[in-house]
Amino acid sequence: MFTADTLEGQTILITGGGSGLGLAMAKKFAALGSNVAICGRTEDKLRRAVREIEGERKGGQVEYYVADVRSYERMEEVLNEIISDFGTMTGLVNNAAGNFLSASEDLSPGGFKAVVDIVLYGSFNCTHLFGNYLIDQGQEGSILNMVTTYSESTGSAFVLPSACGKAGVLAMTRSLAYEWATYGIRLNAIAPGPFPTKGAWKRLIPDERAEEQFLSNIPAGRYGDKEELANLATFLMSDMAPYITGECVVIDGGERLSAGQFNFIDRLGSREELKNFFRGMREKGSE
Repeated sequence: MFTADTLEGQTILITGGGSGLGLAMAKKFAALGSNVAICGRTEDKLRRAVREIEGERKGGQVEYYVADVRSYERMEEVLNEIISDFGTMTGLVNNAAGNFLSASEDLSPGGFKAVVDIVLYGSFNCTHLFGNYLIDQGQEGSILNMVTTYSESTGSAFVLPSACGKAGVLAMTRSLAYEWATYGIRLNAIAPGPFPTKGAWKRLIPDERAEEQFLSNIPAGRYGDKEELANLATFLMSDMAPYITGECVVIDGGERLSAGQFNFIDRLGSREELKNFFRGMREKGSE
């Protein structure tokens, strides 16, 4: 449904845009006519990412900025640099994140703080700065926050800092969607399930046993493709979704639904085996 000019006229900053899902979104936005700005902490990674994005772009401009989203002052400088380089900024994707596996009783205060500072404070810093820019300019805009499937109702064991930080980002998304709607500023979130990326897999999938169990929780029977997430992000950031705000869209192949009480039965055999087993149970029950 997208055309080469779907995002023409937009200038979108993607934090953590040098790799993984951030880079996938940056490439998609550039391919659909948007100017793209990416930021991250590692300059070599950002340079490589810009070369990849340049290969996809359709007329837009691409720039990178070395920055740590935890620094409000540095992100203020980045915003001013983007305005100087592009003339404006119309969209923000808060994608920068951190995560690691740990038993919660073994967490250090510093480890907890490091993740929450990136995920929650970093998203606030960028959102607050960009929101004030839009309000001061009398300009409409869109903010997209990357959360996770355990942000809202379940939380998750062994990733407590991430669960706390992402839940805060989701609350911020909905709070500001209402408060800033009067300015024409939309805020939405995407909650991805498992999308294999080099960084995340290295930190969160310790071995083949874990990966096998991870995959078994996805009813669709596969991991997500980065292009699928980039398509969703494009739609939410585009003029095709002007009435959507305060929403969190889950894209996980049904993984979050595995909490259903009897869903475990699906792992006891093939679908035909299960149907025959159920029929046998009903027949015994009717005797």
